[in-house]
Amino acid sequence: MQVLVNSDNHIDGSAEFADRVQAHLANKLKRFDDHLTRIEVHFNDENSQKGGATDKRCQIEAHIKGRDTVSVTHHAESLNLALDGATEKLGSALARVVDKSRNL
Repeated sequence: MQVLVNSDNHIDGSAEFADRVQAHLANKLKRFDDHLTRIEVHFNDENSQKGGATDKRCQIEAHIKGRDTVSVTHHAESLNLALDGATEKLGSALARVVDKSRNL
């Protein structure tokens, strides 16, 4: 599974940050490895320097073999919490898609 990490110009999108995101997703979504071709993660700081309670956004797009792309978004006060929330939502969405395909 290929993982691409993107961030806006208000977030430090270093190689170390991308490696941590990739490791997190590989660990949390390993049960879906056979179904996924690519995951794209997009981080945004929606208020830039202003701050805010839920100004960090993580959007994850999962490209599934033979299926439509699944996309989820989560807002939080930190990038880690945004990633955790989006990963949890994606796990639930992927479980529904995989279960539905098994029942066909």
